[in-house]
Amino acid sequence: MAILAYQSIFLSLAVVLFIKMLLSHIKLNNNKMLPPSPPALPLIGHLHLVKKPRHESLTRISKQYGPATFLKFGSRPVLVISSYSLVEQCFTTNDIAFADRANLPAVKQITFDYKHIGAANYGPHWRNVRQIAVTEVLSPQRLYASVDNRAGEVTDMVRQLFKSWNASAGSKGSSFFERVELKTRLFELSLNVIMTMIAGKRFCGDNLEDCEETKRFREGVEEFFSMGGTSNTEDFLPILKLFGMAKATKKLNRLAELNKEMTLKLIDEHRREGSQKKNTMIANLLERQMENPEKYNDYIIQILIVSLLQAGTDTISNTAEWAMTLLLNNPDILKKASAEIDAHVGNKRLVQESDMPNLPYLQCIINEVLRLYPGGAILLPHKSRENVSLGGYEIPAGTILLVNTYQIHRDPILWEEPTKFKPERFESGKLEANKQMMFPFGMGRRRCPGEALAMREIGLILGTLIQCFDWQRIGHELVDTSEGPGLTLPKAVPLEAIYRPRLTMMDVLSAI
Repeated sequence: MAILAYQSIFLSLAVVLFIKMLLSHIKLNNNKMLPPSPPALPLIGHLHLVKKPRHESLTRISKQYGPATFLKFGSRPVLVISSYSLVEQCFTTNDIAFADRANLPAVKQITFDYKHIGAANYGPHWRNVRQIAVTEVLSPQRLYASVDNRAGEVTDMVRQLFKSWNASAGSKGSSFFERVELKTRLFELSLNVIMTMIAGKRFCGDNLEDCEETKRFREGVEEFFSMGGTSNTEDFLPILKLFGMAKATKKLNRLAELNKEMTLKLIDEHRREGSQKKNTMIANLLERQMENPEKYNDYIIQILIVSLLQAGTDTISNTAEWAMTLLLNNPDILKKASAEIDAHVGNKRLVQESDMPNLPYLQCIINEVLRLYPGGAILLPHKSRENVSLGGYEIPAGTILLVNTYQIHRDPILWEEPTKFKPERFESGKLEANKQMMFPFGMGRRRCPGEALAMREIGLILGTLIQCFDWQRIGHELVDTSEGPGLTLPKAVPLEAIYRPRLTMMDVLSAI
């Protein structure tokens, strides 16, 4: 009897889901003003056409059906945009209309029931947490006050690289090249930078491999960005959960619990230590909590901690890793950047953030890296709050908006030699015009508020690595530039390279 009852419930749920999806399909098909769409399959819609990496599949579809393409992921309507002019319409004229998030089920727990800055719908809560994040961490004043923090972390990474080279070189002399995997070191650096700003302490010490908490957090960040877009099929086919096919969501939920434990621990530490913890985001918010306990409650502080840690780590470390990859594959560009640093900074001290205005070619390199490998190959999914007129089409409310940044940044209509790594395209006279056609940090009111921090940190990391060391590829083959799955466009294969201290920097490196 129990088995029959279970089968009856299962069948009923399946029928309800089928009817719901069928009605949705009929309703959308009656709208003759939708953008063009490929043939769809029953129940799954166009999910079978979208493989990983998602941006490559969406590029293939848009090349066949046009810059505005209408898809169905299960019963969810999806609008794919791959034209800069249409993106402008989305985030200028229709900015508020597309200001909501998709709120996909898989990330509900890890985004604190969609209260995370990047996941919250447009409204009072989102404005509140964003305003706090900007005021307490990301404002020009806060970034200026945290200059020494970033410089200290970059110096620490350089110190570790020099120490490792020194230990291996031994009697082999200054011509010896040491091997290093950079992805882990870059993630550690970016994590420590944002953690120090938030909590006044580093997340991990000298040995990342021994830091279990860091490894768990890194796993959570990578999992979040791998599923934070439209990569999880069960988000669009809920019936799969009935077959036990929800492993990824369960994993994210476990990581969400770890994040909550971590954030509560940090808040409790600040309460216990009181005045010993100063000039950190948590300390400042706990002080404001005394005056306005509703606006600055512990739940809001937890949301801010996780939002900033997630946003301030993976994107920055991935961009730095792609930059080093491209420089290793283009040694003439690396040499030109090194010469600029030598000319404007010299070899008596390390590069500083204040040097950046005098290093225009380094800035060109960073802009070109962000063009080819933006922080999000597809922008975090938006959702229409209302019916929208766009490019002659009528887009229904509740439609998920996917902007294929990767494709637009490589559009041959906009860019000469679009797939070539060519920093010179951002030199004086071309800079503003070309930067206007880029949006690596998003566009409109949902644009990433951490852009200024990211640009400062990436510039300092690259400038210091170029200044201090000679870099080469391992072997004669070009470094693999295959892209892995995920919103933040990670490298499929972590970057490994060989390096040695530059002779002109030996005195500085020996003294740090």
